[in-house]
Amino acid sequence: MEQREEPPAGMLDELARVPVDEALDALNHSQRREVLMKLLTRDSQESLPVVFADSKGSADELDRAVTADYAHLSKLAEYGFISWNRDTQEVTQGSNFGDIDPLLQLLADNEAELPDSWL
Repeated sequence: MEQREEPPAGMLDELARVPVDEALDALNHSQRREVLMKLLTRDSQESLPVVFADSKGSADELDRAVTADYAHLSKLAEYGFISWNRDTQEVTQGSNFGDIDPLLQLLADNEAELPDSWL
């Protein structure tokens, strides 16, 4: 049996800062995972344009943006994982993003081993 690598030192402690139910709930829907994973690769203050699932944006807008429903953005904002500017329809990393960052990084680092539908 192949031995698994141990998580980096301190990662488990960082994961313990966010209740597991909140972390898994935040990742429970593909739109929420997409928002969080795209924010993971951005600077903490860099905004991410949002196109709502029921809108008819241009192809260029859709390429640069993430598609989401109000309910999913509201849930992520409620947990503090994103800051959502409803006027500009942009999101940035929220005040609690660092709490879920280790879990997102764990998923990103192991993306090749996960089913395609997970990320």
